[in-house]
Amino acid sequence: MVVATVATLGVAAAASLFMAWSIGAGSSGSTPFAPAVGANAISVMRAGLVVGVLGLLGAVLQGANVTEAVGTELIGGVTLTAGAAIVALVTAAILVAIGVFAGYPIATAFTVTGAVVGVGLAMGGDPAWPKYAEILTLWVLTPFVGGGVAYGVARTLIGDALPERPLTAGLAGVVGALVANVGFAVLGPEGEQASIASALGPGLGVGARIGIGAVTLAVAALVALAVYADLGRDREGAQRRFLLAMGGLVAFSAGGSQVGLAIGPLVPIFSDVGVPLWALLVGGGVGLLAGSWTGAPRMIKALAQDYASMGPRRSISALIPSFAIAQTAVAFGIPVSFNEIIVSAIVGAGYAAGDAGVSRAKMGYTVFAWVASLVGSLALGFGVYSAVQFVL
Repeated sequence: MVVATVATLGVAAAASLFMAWSIGAGSSGSTPFAPAVGANAISVMRAGLVVGVLGLLGAVLQGANVTEAVGTELIGGVTLTAGAAIVALVTAAILVAIGVFAGYPIATAFTVTGAVVGVGLAMGGDPAWPKYAEILTLWVLTPFVGGGVAYGVARTLIGDALPERPLTAGLAGVVGALVANVGFAVLGPEGEQASIASALGPGLGVGARIGIGAVTLAVAALVALAVYADLGRDREGAQRRFLLAMGGLVAFSAGGSQVGLAIGPLVPIFSDVGVPLWALLVGGGVGLLAGSWTGAPRMIKALAQDYASMGPRRSISALIPSFAIAQTAVAFGIPVSFNEIIVSAIVGAGYAAGDAGVSRAKMGYTVFAWVASLVGSLALGFGVYSAVQFVL
């Protein structure tokens, strides 16, 4: 019995690592630096290496919220078993891997969510309608909000209505304010996350809310001033450095969000045998790292060159809303597709230049792949698990 249990847990862990590799190769590993590669700010291979390390850090420091949501909140009335987790993860990983090798960015969150829900329903579980409403709301709004904001920012940056230097510095300040309020596991009490602002603000002696606001404004001002000064010394170099910093922030956010898709189904079964969540996060992060280093370059090239022709300013415009949406999803524990986030933002920023090489055919195939991945993974998860139960 013990040997069988250990073997089952081993297979579940292997399925999770396969899923993590697929995500690292196709979603978290390719999307964050695709705009930077498209703007020739970093090479494809170097982008894959950097995003892997940042994704690992994001997984460990921010991955708990989405991980617990995927593992325990997508289905009611039942707890995922090791067999159910294996079926869900393998089904989703195969679909994502097909997308990686075909050159189409399958929406990872769609496939994992669909597979987990399908398996849960096959187990006799109840639909978690309130959670589905949260998830679908974010999924539906992401293309419009992300693409719309990217379009607006890009139009402003490439236009002549406002001076570019203070405008870029102001955008950097907005990013700094967001960073000041991003949650990190190392700043909060055990099992919780806290932001720089929430950790430092209450200690200023002016009240918690005022203190948090003061720290937020201070971080925003420091970042804005640093970028403003850098732009004065070397405009093109400063734009490239700002772009790479944004790519790094999005890569970090991708790790915090996407690791939950790989290890979330393991939470119920491994918690029963005493494995702490942080250990699962580290393991999932290593899987993301491996996928980024070995499989991401192909998808980075696809996103950077096949969807739109991007310069530094449009790339920055795409990454700012991507970072904001990603951190919103992490904070609320909502599984979200980074392919959907980045592709929508790239297209929005690309249209700001009046088409800028946006491939309508490629976008049409991509949207179809997103919808098909959700429906297909749900149907396959339900069907495969039902078949396995019937045979056993």
